[in-house]
Amino acid sequence: MEFLELVERRRSVRAYSDAPVDPRALERVLAAATRAPSAGNLQAYRIVVVRSPVQRRALAAAAEGQEFLSEAPVDLVFFSDQARSADRYGKRGTSLYAVQDATIAAAFALLAATNEGLASVWVGAFDETRVREICTEPRLRPVAIVAVGHGAESPPAPHHRARTELVKEA
Repeated sequence: MEFLELVERRRSVRAYSDAPVDPRALERVLAAATRAPSAGNLQAYRIVVVRSPVQRRALAAAAEGQEFLSEAPVDLVFFSDQARSADRYGKRGTSLYAVQDATIAAAFALLAATNEGLASVWVGAFDETRVREICTEPRLRPVAIVAVGHGAESPPAPHHRARTELVKEA
């Protein structure tokens, strides 16, 4: 698929069927995520793959009751590894670069899921402490949760602000 077509097809899906995700498709999604660019190529992030129904329900509860996280067969939790980035970049690495690394990886996962014919959605509203506990990652900072599965809805294209509002020539 052409890249811009892929970008146009991606939607935030919040309803999932119970069909399992093909492990090979998930592997390709994770391969894309782990090839995302990162500051200094440090890859200062970790992805936790959550398949357990119990843990997915716990993530949904930690994410302000966003139940679709428990409906999707796979949740990918993206953590920033602030210490890894701080070693080279100090405070800016901790406060910005590690977060950027994790978010770029999550964005690549979203696009790769679409390319695989899967549905996904980005979740940023959650209790960080609870997510750390659920994923047993006490020293990393959770940045995003991406639900992945087969969509049970087909949302229309979202409204986007005009490019002239978003892009400015210097």
